[in-house]
Amino acid sequence: MSVELNHTIVRARDKRASAEFTATILGLEVGAPFGPFLPVVTANGVTLDFATSDPDEIVPQHYAFLVSEEEFDAIFQRIQQAGLTYYADPSRSRPGEINHNDGGRGAYFEDPDGHFLEIITRPYGSGGQEPSE
Repeated sequence: MSVELNHTIVRARDKRASAEFTATILGLEVGAPFGPFLPVVTANGVTLDFATSDPDEIVPQHYAFLVSEEEFDAIFQRIQQAGLTYYADPSRSRPGEINHNDGGRGAYFEDPDGHFLEIITRPYGSGGQEPSE
């Protein structure tokens, strides 16, 4: 059996608001509650399980999403429509820009809880080759 990431917990001040934000921006759906979690499932089956937490216990994390060129366009449009600040780099030194790493496109932005989300059209180190289907 190969090892695959199945799910991860995303701590939030308000799990519903954060799950809906992420799902809306990425063009996904919020699933039915599962215990204390509110899931958002990605196309490759990884679930982001949003959990309401004490704000003092939320440590900002980084979540990167590999998307197609068409999905990038749609997501990037929603980022702009929401008035979110986006960056070309993780150090946030290039606001209002996207990157073209590995021959693709990428952008970083924050969710309501300070988690740093990233959308990329090419995996790191791919050298511009299309992701395998």
